[in-house]
Amino acid sequence: MTERALRVLVADDQELVRSGLRMLLDAQPGIEVVGEAADGAQAVALARSLRPDVCLIDIRMPVMDGLEATRLLAGPGVHDPVPVVVVTTFDLDEYVYGALRAGARGFLMKNAGATLLTEAVHAAARGDALIDPLVTVRLIEAFSGAPHDAPAAPSAPLTDREEDVLAAVATGLGNSEIGAALHISLGTVKTHLGSLMAKVGARNRVELAIWAHERARAGGRRG
Repeated sequence: MTERALRVLVADDQELVRSGLRMLLDAQPGIEVVGEAADGAQAVALARSLRPDVCLIDIRMPVMDGLEATRLLAGPGVHDPVPVVVVTTFDLDEYVYGALRAGARGFLMKNAGATLLTEAVHAAARGDALIDPLVTVRLIEAFSGAPHDAPAAPSAPLTDREEDVLAAVATGLGNSEIGAALHISLGTVKTHLGSLMAKVGARNRVELAIWAHERARAGGRRG
């Protein structure tokens, strides 16, 4: 039995960008673009009617920006959230961190390429997350470079394996890459990530990476 293709909605205010993303995705086996939106409000309406497996949403759009669209589709308290991957041209957009806090499951640059884009769609569809490694590093540098309080201590000591997973997350590795690097299963990686987020109060892997970086600056265990 042939597995159903992942249905994707693309939201961007530039028609050329939407067409490019559609071409890239439609060329990948197992992925089908089922709709396009030119602004955030249209993206929310289409996502609610089409129920795609994943939405690719730009941050800066008219009518409603990608931050609000992401919050409405995937944010805390949404009854039946739609996985969102934020895709932008900005190296460090002022709304990136907010979009991730609003529930986005991934973040990519628009020039990430077909391979990374495809991986992000599949990751979001299965409940995982993929964030462009370069973006992770830049987010960490920007947010931890500003004046800040010392990071909160974890609610319980981290195990050695959790320290290993935390270090990998801080470099932008995805779950599969962490599993391969540490020779552990994907399920074990997810278990460690869940435990880490609970202990440090992080809501996504970027917050986790920032916490790791700030702890290192404050003289914590890992640098």
